[in-house]
Amino acid sequence: MDSSRSSQRPTTSQKPLGVSTETDIETGPREVRSSLGSQGGVVVSEDSLKLPKVDGGKDAWLFLVGCFVFEALVWGFPFSFGVFETYYTNNLPFSQHPSGIAAIGTCSSGGMYLIAPLTLYILEAWPSLRRLSSIFGLTIVVTALIASSFSTQVCHLILTFLYAPTMFYLDEWFINKKGLAFGIMWAGVGTSGVIFPFLLTTLLDAHGFATSLRVWAIAMLVLCLPLIHFVKPRLPTPAPPLLRQPISYAFLFTRTHVTLQLCNILEGLGFFLPAIYLPSYAQSLSLQPIAGTALLATLNIFSVLGSIGMGFLCDRLCVHTVIAISTAGATLSVFLLWGLATELPLLVVFAATYGFFAGGFSATWAGMMKEVQRVSTGARMGTLMGLFAAGRGVGAVLSGPVSEVLMRKDHLGGGGEDGRGARFGYGTRYGVLIVFTGVSAGFGLLCFGAKRRVV
Repeated sequence: MDSSRSSQRPTTSQKPLGVSTETDIETGPREVRSSLGSQGGVVVSEDSLKLPKVDGGKDAWLFLVGCFVFEALVWGFPFSFGVFETYYTNNLPFSQHPSGIAAIGTCSSGGMYLIAPLTLYILEAWPSLRRLSSIFGLTIVVTALIASSFSTQVCHLILTFLYAPTMFYLDEWFINKKGLAFGIMWAGVGTSGVIFPFLLTTLLDAHGFATSLRVWAIAMLVLCLPLIHFVKPRLPTPAPPLLRQPISYAFLFTRTHVTLQLCNILEGLGFFLPAIYLPSYAQSLSLQPIAGTALLATLNIFSVLGSIGMGFLCDRLCVHTVIAISTAGATLSVFLLWGLATELPLLVVFAATYGFFAGGFSATWAGMMKEVQRVSTGARMGTLMGLFAAGRGVGAVLSGPVSEVLMRKDHLGGGGEDGRGARFGYGTRYGVLIVFTGVSAGFGLLCFGAKRRVV
């Protein structure tokens, strides 16, 4: 059984990945059998393992704090890319070839999403590699940032890097509060997005992009390395290490997975665009330079609340209901707020509303995984997480070039091309982009196609 099949009193059916337990998870297991199952599984006593409790306790919360900070540092850079987009557009040498600038941010985030199926497959098939992969992932991130600092053309900046296996550990540390835990972990991205835009703006203005990227790389190394001690598994690694674990893809073409994945990809096409274009949109309206950074920070701080809120709801409501809440709020905010906004106050309201509802969408992955596991019990968490992350990555990577094409389209009328004189956002050169973002957000409602009929 998988961890998503819960009951009133969590027992054997609620177990961490690769482990079977035979008592209440609150008191700890009497015996733990490795995922070798009937072919050589080793049974050990509770006293010899002394496993920390799940869903709470000092170790679980320290682990989650470590994940939160790790997420903030790793994902904060691509999610604050709007600051760089404005800088690159207005400064040499990148301003000479601006056509690929938007793709830098979408590819840096999209690349990490797209590589997730491969890395999570490796870590699910060979669990003994998980601890080492944290160090390897950090090395890739720091190397990519330093290499980017030597770039002189846009194409040299499109680099991707690897992410550590916190998803597997979280599946061991949190069972009944899994949605909330995922939400808190992913809230780290929004938290960094509150602080980093101001920090990066100051660095870019004072030292330029090359020094800023190198400072960022050093900060990543110094801050992330100690966190690896806390971001650790709850369950002991079998000794000797397990052989390659079989992974089933029987769920891949089920209606539930296909529909949820389609809604995930289509929603991702527009998800990143406000974070990328809000600073330059504010600049086109002749607002104060700090306005764009403030809008980005507002969007990110409310995405913190959205991630935690949507994760909390995923533990209590049907995932289709949670996705519908996220989708409705994000879609309406784009059409009714961004589309009508040419002044800072309404833009602030848009950033807050969109950040809360759209920013919490990734937290629904915990509920999506549960839903797929209900109809296909062989589906494993790492495989599902990798595929949903890749789906978001497809949307992220495509949104860069698509948005650049949309920005070259004629605006919807009502004002000058630079935005001044337009009554609404639709009348600026961003009008077509705004409509595209709203339509993309609305595709989240496709989730109801995955809802199982009660017979």
